[in-house]
Amino acid sequence: MARRCVLSGKRPNVANKVSHSNIKTKKRQLPNLQTKRIWYAEENRFVKLRLSTRALRTLSKKGLEAYAREAGLDLSRF
Repeated sequence: MARRCVLSGKRPNVANKVSHSNIKTKKRQLPNLQTKRIWYAEENRFVKLRLSTRALRTLSKKGLEAYAREAGLDLSRF
């Protein structure tokens, strides 16, 4: 399973870890993904989505149907 948010598309970022002596090594910054069951009122059922916490906040503001339509996501697959 890819570490990617279904709605917002957030994915891992590659950055440098910098030591005290200024030696740089690569590191991955992973998104804060949570698996949630969310009520999908249009089909009268739950959908299980892997979302970032930022997407969860936006979801509570916009609503599931509007956010999925904006992201181009077909919720009948979940």
